[in-house]
Amino acid sequence: MRIVFMGTPEFAVPILAALLAAGHEIAAVYTQPDRPAGRKKRLTPPPVKDFALGQGLTVYQPASLRSAEEVERLRALAPEVICVAAFGQILRRTVLEIPPLGCLNVHASLLPKLRGASPIAAAIANGEDRTGVTIMLMDQGMDTGPILAQEEIAILPEDTTETLGARLAEVGARLLVETLPRWARGEIQPRPQDDAQATYCRPLTKEDGRIDWSLPAEVLWRQVRAYQPWPGSYTYWQGRMLKVLQASVVADRPVGVSPGQVYLAERRQLAVGAGQGALLVQRLQPEGRRPMTGAEFLAGHPEIVGAVIG
Repeated sequence: MRIVFMGTPEFAVPILAALLAAGHEIAAVYTQPDRPAGRKKRLTPPPVKDFALGQGLTVYQPASLRSAEEVERLRALAPEVICVAAFGQILRRTVLEIPPLGCLNVHASLLPKLRGASPIAAAIANGEDRTGVTIMLMDQGMDTGPILAQEEIAILPEDTTETLGARLAEVGARLLVETLPRWARGEIQPRPQDDAQATYCRPLTKEDGRIDWSLPAEVLWRQVRAYQPWPGSYTYWQGRMLKVLQASVVADRPVGVSPGQVYLAERRQLAVGAGQGALLVQRLQPEGRRPMTGAEFLAGHPEIVGAVIG
C-alpha cells in the first residue's frame, strides 16, 4: 500500500521499519520538529527522523497540520492509509478524511484503558500487571476511535518504560502489518470502544519525577520504573539533584527513621525512609556525575547517612 507514516519517539521506529520490511511504499514520514535536548539544549531530531532519513525517505516536520497548505501537501501525497504511532498531534477531520482506508493508530494500551499521551508509564505507575497494544481507526477524539485489533502482554516486575516500550513497539509493529491487508480487504469489523470503561493518562512533565518521600515505598518503586528514562525520578541533597535509577522496596523502615531520611540497610546498603516502608537505592546518578551504585555513592559520601533528603 501507499502509506504516509506519522510518528516521533523511539517507540515509533520499529513500526516504521516493519512497514518498510513488509514492502509498503512510504510516500512520506511526518514527525515533530527538532527540539532542544540535553544539558546544552542542542537542537536534536526525533528518532523517527533519524531513521527515516537513513532509509532515504521524505520527512516533513510541520509544527501543526491545521493549515490549508499542510493539508493540501498531505492530500497531494495520495496515501491509501495513514499509519500513526505516538505522533504527538491530534488529527483533525480534514486530515482524517484524506486516505480512503482512514488513519490507523498504534496505541500502547488496551483501549479504552489509558487513553492519552503516556500509557506505558501510567501502566507501570498504576501497578498494572498486564497491558498491550491497540490498532485503532482514528476519529477526532483522543484515542476514542473503534478498535481493529488488540494484543495483550505481561508487565514484568523489572520493567521500566524503556524496556516495556521496546516490547510493545515490536508487538505493535507486527500487529499493524498483520492488520493492514485484512482491513484493506474488508475482513475486519471495527469494534466501538466502551466509553464507560475509559481511563486517561496525561502528558508527563519534568516535575512529575520529583520524589515525594511521604508516599509508600511501593508507589515510589513503581515511579522509578515508570519514569525511566524520562522524566526520571530525582530528589535533592545539599542543593544538588540525585537521580534514582534503580531501586527496590523494603517492607518496614527502622523505628526512628522518618520519610526522606537516609539510613544503612542490611549489608551496608543505601536506603531512604518512605511514608510506608523504605526504598533501597541500588543505582543513582549525582548531578554532573556518572551513574553509580548506592554502595559507590556511600563510599564517597558517608555523611549522607542520617540526612533527610528531598
